[in-house]
Parts: sequence; C-alpha cells; structure tokens
Amino acid sequence: MTTRVLTGITTSGTPHLGNYVGAIRPTVRASRQPDTENFYFLADYHALIKTGGDPARVQRSTLEIAATWLACGLDPDKVTFYRQSDIPEIPELTWFLTCVTGKGLLNRAHAYKASVDKNTAAGEEPDHGVTAGLFMYPVLMAADILMFNAHQVPVGRDQIQHIEMARDMASSFNHLYGEHFTLPEVVIEEHVATLPGLDGRKMSKSYDNTIPLFVPREQLRKLIMGIVTDSRAPGEPKDTEGSALFQLYQAFASAEETAELAKAFAAGIAWGEAKERLFERLDREIAPMRVVYDELMRDPARIEAILKAGAVKARAIATPFTARLRHAVGLRPLHQLVAPAQDTKVGKGAKPAFKQYREKDGLFYFKLTDVRGDLLLQSQGFANPREAAQHIGRLQQEGLSALEALATSLELAADRSVIADALAQLAPDA
Repeated sequence: MTTRVLTGITTSGTPHLGNYVGAIRPTVRASRQPDTENFYFLADYHALIKTGGDPARVQRSTLEIAATWLACGLDPDKVTFYRQSDIPEIPELTWFLTCVTGKGLLNRAHAYKASVDKNTAAGEEPDHGVTAGLFMYPVLMAADILMFNAHQVPVGRDQIQHIEMARDMASSFNHLYGEHFTLPEVVIEEHVATLPGLDGRKMSKSYDNTIPLFVPREQLRKLIMGIVTDSRAPGEPKDTEGSALFQLYQAFASAEETAELAKAFAAGIAWGEAKERLFERLDREIAPMRVVYDELMRDPARIEAILKAGAVKARAIATPFTARLRHAVGLRPLHQLVAPAQDTKVGKGAKPAFKQYREKDGLFYFKLTDVRGDLLLQSQGFANPREAAQHIGRLQQEGLSALEALATSLELAADRSVIADALAQLAPDA
C-alpha cells in the first residue's frame, strides 16, 4: 500500500541552519523512501497571518524557500511540490470545513488561547489584535491535509493539536455527508535536531541569532567566528556539554569526526581553531547546494515553472475531489435535481457520546458529541481518569442539574438546551 505523506512550510522567513537540520534535510531524505507518495507545499496563505501587511516579504520568502528545497535535493518529478495559493480548491474546502466545525473547538486552539491569555495578562480585551485568520488557522491547515487525504503528517509535538482538530473536522464532515475523508495520523518527529544560535540559545528568528543557510562563504565564516564561547584559553580543557559550537558541528559531522573534535576539546583546542573546523565542516556540506541555490535565485522564472507544474499535479487530484465534495454538500446543477431522500446521515439508534482521552500535557479530558460527531461540551484537564469518569457519570445521571453544578470544569460548545437534550438521551432510564 502507498502511504501519502504531506508537509508544508510557511513562507514568512529566510531558511537558516536550524531549519535545514531540523526539517529540510530529514524531509528530503524521507521523500526518497519507497511506497510513499509525498506532497510538499509552500504555505503562503498561512504566511498572510504572520506577515502583517508585508507582501514583499511573502514573495521573497516564497522564492527563497522554494529555491532552498530544490537546492537541498527535493526532486519535483518524484514528489508533488506546489504553492498553496495555486490550488483554489483549498480555500473552498476551508469553507466546507468551517461549516461543520464548532466554534468551541477553535476556541481551544493553542495559538488562539495564547493570544487571549497574553491579552488578559496585559489587561486588554481577550480578542484584542486577534484576526479571524489566526482564529481560523486550524481550519485552513485541516483543508491542506484533507484535500489530499494524507495518511501521515510529520509534525513536532507543538503541532499535534492541529492534526487532531483536522481529524475532528473530517469526522464531522463524514458524519454529515458520507465517508469522503481519510483521518490523518500524526507522525511525531521525536529526533528533530534543535540547533543553538550565535548566542547559545535555540536558533530562532525571534532571538535574531540565526545563521542563514545559504549566505556567501565568507559571510558564513564571519558568523561562525562570532559564536559566543567562554573565556577558557588555548590549552585549557573545554566542555562539549552545552557548547553551541560543538552541537553545531555534531549536527553536520559523522560520528568519527565528532569523536575527534571531542578529543580536541578535552585537549584544550583554541576556540578560534574549533570555529575554523566548524566552518570548514559546514561549508563542505553546504557549498555544493549553495551553488544550485544561487543559480535558482538568479532564475525565478524557473522556480515559478516548477511550482506551476506541481500545481497541475496537485489539482489533478484536488479538482475532481472538490467536485465530489460539492455534490455531497448539495452544490449541484439544478437540472440534476433529485427527490429528497430519507435522512441517512445518522445510523439507526445513534446517540450522543462521551469520549474520554489523554492529552500531551498528561491530563485526562472528556468531551460530549452529538449523533453527528459535533462537539457539545469539553472538560478541563483532570489529574487521573477516575475524576474524568466521575464527572461523566454525574452528567449521565443528573443531566442539566449536573451541568450547572460542574460549570467551572466544563466549556460549552452548544446551547444549554441542546446539551440538556443530549444528556437526556444518555440518562440510565432513557
């Protein structure tokens, strides 16, 4: 069986060494695995949320990131490599999913909650400065994934929630309109390397401590020579633990090369010499790719042609699939009018359901969904599953009165009357 794998990268910055080691290099290698069908896209719609009215930045970043992926070995003939905004079916699917997604689900998105918490702490209105784009980000991400019915989505742990939300949206749509979407599986990138930046902290644009991947050779050397080190003199043993310089070297070197540098640290290598070794090792891997990158950057029309060709491949899937979804939701030619059918959306005897689960924070949660799978209420986190189960039991036994009594530990995603009706269906004597 062929597995569909999908990965996107937001076009809002210039790729640096941390991006290369943590995402680009392992992803390019993974794209060559047998029995996989790989989709890689430039998430330029997503970039509009982050760039704050800077169109030149979006365009430049799209060019740089596309050139980077290609220079690092991504083969557009063997994968589907496209720009998100070249696929008009994606925003259409975003709307379809919006219409089946409860606001309560989006209220719990980490990015939105972080903005609300920040505003609350600053004494601002909860939604101050929060755009609808930020709020709807999880729906657009779900559309990216579900459009191509990806089986696997490799992400870091901070993105797990988005995949789970995509699964919820797919389930809601499937309940209403039949089985159209594959429920995507999270592939956790447990061993993603996190590189230190020039100041020893995590390499990040937020800290302004990055080393751009494809700066000219002499500029790369200058940046590496500026890496912060301690004051130990030549001849004094130096620790590899916590050394940004050593960690950067290790991310590019073989095990044998890393062991040799560790011995040199113990023997008291001068910081200048250690930095020179790091520079030469980095440049040995980067230099051939830099040549390709520079050629591509001088010929943006070539990149544009590659992305357009990728869009043709992507739309060969997206266009007929969207036509199928349009028909499913009732957006049909009027001359094909059919007689109303019996409601087959919900199985005979279907009832609302409680679902209990554990989140990555280690706490236990539960939610109540209606017969179509739409969210009705969501609990807070509990330290153990027994507490969660006790709350579920009270809601089933006592119905609306328990809803009032447990209000502080619940978040409602529907009207109380709707929830009360669902609880009545789950009562022991129902």
